[in-house]
Amino acid sequence: MSSQGSKILRAISYGALVISLGVPFAAYALNLGCSERASNCAQPHADLPVLLLAAILDSQWWKSLWDTQVVLTYAGWYAFCVLAWAVLPSEWMEGLPLRSGGTKKYKINAFSTLLLTLSIVLAWILRFGPDSFTYIYEKFPQFITAALHNSVAQAGFVYAQSFRNGELLALGGHSGNFVYDVYIGRSLNPSWGSLDIKQFNELRPGLILWVLIDISMVCEQAVRRGGFWNVTESLWLVACSQIWYVADCLYNEPAILTTMDITTDGFGFVLSVGDLLWVPLFYTLQARYLVFNQVELGPPATAVIMGLNVLGYYIFRAANAEKNDFKKGINTRNLQYMTTEGGRKLITSGWWGRSRHPNYLGDIIMAIAWCLPTGFNTIFTSFYPIFFAVLWIHRQMRDDDNSPKKYGKDWEKYKKIVPWRIVPYIYRVLANNNSNT
Repeated sequence: MSSQGSKILRAISYGALVISLGVPFAAYALNLGCSERASNCAQPHADLPVLLLAAILDSQWWKSLWDTQVVLTYAGWYAFCVLAWAVLPSEWMEGLPLRSGGTKKYKINAFSTLLLTLSIVLAWILRFGPDSFTYIYEKFPQFITAALHNSVAQAGFVYAQSFRNGELLALGGHSGNFVYDVYIGRSLNPSWGSLDIKQFNELRPGLILWVLIDISMVCEQAVRRGGFWNVTESLWLVACSQIWYVADCLYNEPAILTTMDITTDGFGFVLSVGDLLWVPLFYTLQARYLVFNQVELGPPATAVIMGLNVLGYYIFRAANAEKNDFKKGINTRNLQYMTTEGGRKLITSGWWGRSRHPNYLGDIIMAIAWCLPTGFNTIFTSFYPIFFAVLWIHRQMRDDDNSPKKYGKDWEKYKKIVPWRIVPYIYRVLANNNSNT
């Protein structure tokens, strides 16, 4: 490698190290800042630095982040997900062709795991009352620690496993730099027997825990307000919208087999911590806020926010279904597409003719709808849609950078047919300030 290349790789590895340390800190900071300890998040702007500094200097706070019972509870939850994967009825589906030849089979029963989990949890709450399921709310920071430990352990395990003979490596994950390769993921499809670790983590422990956390938040508010009938419509709206979103993702589990996460990205710290920590313990920030800042929306505001959420969901689901069916050769008669010199096909009509990533637009709209019930008294819940927008814009740009390698010069032809990146008629205008696409 050239001297310039070594410098670039070193800089990237430093960035990976900063992010690896920064994500756990951000998770603790966001949830500490948006807590009852922080004056109910209502006016944290000036107080947050003082609060964070006080927490960092408080040895008792650091000690409180570790709870052996919570760590064991989280480990038990993960083991339950593995057991459910192994024993519940399922079907095996083939993913897209691998660059090494052939395909890999994936076990599909995430939705069954969700239904089993919900049955157990709802039966428990009916038998023992809502106060019996407030444990996750009460131990929230400790669950961050437990998820973090699991994420780090898995990243180390799959990195070590990637050196096995015959292991298929991710194109961007075997740079030779230890920090970067552990961060981004060296192995493309790490497995434990027939269990695909990446597909399993994408859909089961973190996503279903997201549902359980939302339920715990509803139970906590029900205890405080004297029953489920008294839970605010704002919390019901957030919890039900997010539970529906998770259920839909798990019901449509086969669709994930065509996503970049499965087909292109390695599984390392960034996906591990994203799946197991960031998703369940950051995406529930709005529900946690609404437990102690009990916003009464009223019917008109509830209807508007619900309509926005339905719009986002419709775009998200319709776009993903269209793409997934096209890749499988289903319902393609009404779609126009172009065929590249390499034989690949790119949709140029329907949702994917409107923009190159319409599914991201749906996700961003839903993120806004989940944030609105919390009102505008705090910056913390507003961070969620901002994070989502940055995440999807970055991923879209990364996809655009990689696409010429897959589609060759035909990618430029495609961009002229479908010029809009995420938001039709808007995002291209913004992007043109800095690029020619």
